[in-house]
Amino acid sequence: MGIRRVYEPSPEGTYRILVDRIWPRGLSKDRAAVDLWLKEVGPSDGLRTWFGHDPARFEEFARKYRQELDGAEAFDELRAAVRDHDSVDLVYSARDTEHNQAVVLADLLRAR
Repeated sequence: MGIRRVYEPSPEGTYRILVDRIWPRGLSKDRAAVDLWLKEVGPSDGLRTWFGHDPARFEEFARKYRQELDGAEAFDELRAAVRDHDSVDLVYSARDTEHNQAVVLADLLRAR
């Protein structure tokens, strides 16, 4: 399983799952090449706004986000999609490649 910005291509045969609640700005659906868009697995609007992609808030964001995901049907759907495909990229639109929801999701998926 990989993590990649939605604006970057994935290797041939990789199943791409968009994990943003909002469609990426300035990107057509064809160019995004997303196989599955799981809006509901993205952080809530309130949490996303509070975080504001501030690296200093990332640890607290990750903790709160994991709480949101606990028992969430969307996270179960994500786990199933990852399990059902040999090669998967979690794709996101944030500029920061180290402090975003895909990083948190990948850590959770790897831990289970």
